Amino acid sequence: MKKALVVDDSAFIRKIARQILENMGFEVTEGKDGAHALEQCELGLPDLVLLDWNMPVMSGLEFLTKLRKMPGGEEPQVVFCTTENTRDKIMTALEAGATEYIMKPFDQEIIRSKLEQIGMV
Repeated sequence: MKKALVVDDSAFIRKIARQILENMGFEVTEGKDGAHALEQCELGLPDLVLLDWNMPVMSGLEFLTKLRKMPGGEEPQVVFCTTENTRDKIMTALEAGATEYIMKPFDQEIIRSKLEQIGMV
């Protein structure tokens, strides 16, 4: 079973994303911010990270930069899922190692489509 990590400071967003991913057959863990997500990754790297940009303690971009420097950290597919929609933010995320970018609000159809594009489903 593929493993996913949902990282967002909103418990509501984590719950929705968890339900969507579990319905798609993923085993899901959660992180409430980038620092908590890194702790989760140290326990075992996921196959997929659904990542918010703006979070307390450590932003999504900071998390992504640190993840990519971890042993094996280049392997997880990282999909930003955020309200940040400027071309500069999207390019910054992709240059930092993000695989894809989804705008909030999202639904199961949007997530499934992106995950199909990157070969995760």
